[in-house]
Amino acid sequence: MKKQNGQTKTEAIRTEFLELKSRRPDKLKNSFNLSWSNWGFGIEPLEVSAARLEKNAIKFIELHGNHYGPDLGYKPATARRILSDHGLTVAGICGMFSTDNDLSSNRGVHRQAAVDYLKREIHFAAEIGGQYILVVPGAVGRPTAYDGSEFERSIETLGLVADLFLTCKIKAAIEPIRSAEVSLVHTISDARRYLKAVNHPAIANINGDVYHMQSEESHIGEAIMEAGEQLLNLHMADSNRCALGEGSLDLDTIIMALYLIGHNGQGRFVTPEPLGPGGNPYPAMFGRLDPVALDAMVRQTASCFRERQDAVLNQSA
Repeated sequence: MKKQNGQTKTEAIRTEFLELKSRRPDKLKNSFNLSWSNWGFGIEPLEVSAARLEKNAIKFIELHGNHYGPDLGYKPATARRILSDHGLTVAGICGMFSTDNDLSSNRGVHRQAAVDYLKREIHFAAEIGGQYILVVPGAVGRPTAYDGSEFERSIETLGLVADLFLTCKIKAAIEPIRSAEVSLVHTISDARRYLKAVNHPAIANINGDVYHMQSEESHIGEAIMEAGEQLLNLHMADSNRCALGEGSLDLDTIIMALYLIGHNGQGRFVTPEPLGPGGNPYPAMFGRLDPVALDAMVRQTASCFRERQDAVLNQSA
């Protein structure tokens, strides 16, 4: 029986991975830097979240970019102490972009809010030791475009803080999001085009998200290969946006593709962000969630990822 197109692409990635394993086993020596995006934990205290990650041997955290105003959000000294107590290092900051702080908005007040927000997060990331800030070119939750000039406005607005990113030694990672949620930059190709237009050394990376990639890419593994060295971080959830191992995601192929692009190197992260099935998960970030369910989600996800990583490494031709 003739193979489906996706199967052919998957087999090509597996063949290339096995060749790498045979030819350069040293490239597979390092494990991935497993992190966790904590905004999905809602308003629970950072101490509780940090203890949960420590219990599951997760060493990195992607902090909720919650500095929505000068009086809001994590305080650097307190956050550093809490994370240090639990053996955690900040990988980066999950930037949150709504219509209130939209880089591509046709209202200047909202674009200025995006600039001010990013300035606060850049300074916080530098103080806390983070390496990147996730940036969405347009508002999440607004899939209909204002007009035909969003791309240009977004680039111009982000450019206003590009030098600050560079000065503070923080990388901007552009995240493509499915067209049901945003009006521009939906694919890895879109993100690469956006980065080329920005043309700034501090704004040169991509944050992938397998949930959005399922909707927008023809093949997730192939899209990871296209992103290559520009892929700084990859958000993970199963096909139903739940814990890894609870859906039908081809995690093995994703892991093989990540090895092929050298994503197990220093300064690159795999960051679970399971938010649950259904429509809009964003109200939950300001809600109180069930800690028992969160414990189970983290335990299941970490265990599944490590199990599949070992399975991929131990496979034979």
